[in-house]
Amino acid sequence: MKAGEKVIVRNIRGGCGLRRRLGNLGIHPDDRLDVIRSGFFGGPLMIRVHGVEIGLGRGMAEKIEVETEGGL
Repeated sequence: MKAGEKVIVRNIRGGCGLRRRLGNLGIHPDDRLDVIRSGFFGGPLMIRVHGVEIGLGRGMAEKIEVETEGGL
């Protein structure tokens, strides 16, 4: 994911613990995410979901399968 992208969550690859944690942050399949900042050298991502800005570690973010808005 790159800064400025708008993406749709398609799947979360992980166990129930990861799904629960992301769900508690408001991230679910079919949600729209705005990528605010993509950290350098594998650093964290800043995203906006449901109007709330959230920081995600790169490892957690890599488990979220997304599609660029518009399908491309």
